[in-house]
Amino acid sequence: MLREAWRPHPLAWLHRAEARGIAAELDIPLSRYTGKSGGLLRLSDPVMLRATEALTRAGIPYIGPGAGAMQLCYDKLAATQRVATVGIECPASEGLSFPLVVKPRRGSDSLGVRILHTGPVPRSNDLLVQEFVIGMELTVAVLRDLVGTPLRIALPEGTPYSFAHKYLFRARREPITDSLGARVRHMALKIAKLLGVDWAARVDFIYDPRRDRLCFLECDVAPMLGVGSAFADSLLAAGIARDAQLRLILGACS
Repeated sequence: MLREAWRPHPLAWLHRAEARGIAAELDIPLSRYTGKSGGLLRLSDPVMLRATEALTRAGIPYIGPGAGAMQLCYDKLAATQRVATVGIECPASEGLSFPLVVKPRRGSDSLGVRILHTGPVPRSNDLLVQEFVIGMELTVAVLRDLVGTPLRIALPEGTPYSFAHKYLFRARREPITDSLGARVRHMALKIAKLLGVDWAARVDFIYDPRRDRLCFLECDVAPMLGVGSAFADSLLAAGIARDAQLRLILGACS
């Protein structure tokens, strides 16, 4: 298993800790990622992007997301535009009024996401500005053609699902097994296929019950996979035990 080198960044800390946990589950050694070897990649998104590109160019097999899927999904603007072309609803990015959501175009784990209540509106090719949809935050795991049970993030409506709520003061997750859950599962699989997901992913939505509006937010093709992650919990809620999850995760190389 390959983990990234230490650096003073919260994503590096999270993924290094996750790598240690999975290595302990599998009873295998950890190695530092050097860009020259394959294995199970447990790297933060920006490092994962470079790793998949380098390993693909070198023809080295690895276990992780395909380089094409990583390139597309890491760019939130490109992923959103691709999804919108088939009529799947996304938060609007034109004709906007306050409040607005401002997020890094390329980033992960809600780092840098903020709510803008007044102007000026930032203009940058590195930022994505969208309407602020108020509703239920939902997430679901996809592993090739397998879809987990959607989880509702138990936060008050209008409260952003921030980095702190994901990792520091973790919000409770509640399985959704009604008709909305079935709708989310169907949509997640459709989106995963549309974006070329070829391994593990976590697909995020927000649902506005007042308008029965289900909006796609993000497809993370380098999700946290460890015990207690939203990915693992979504599969557990679908009846897929942890040992089965690990077999599926390790089942094929990109």
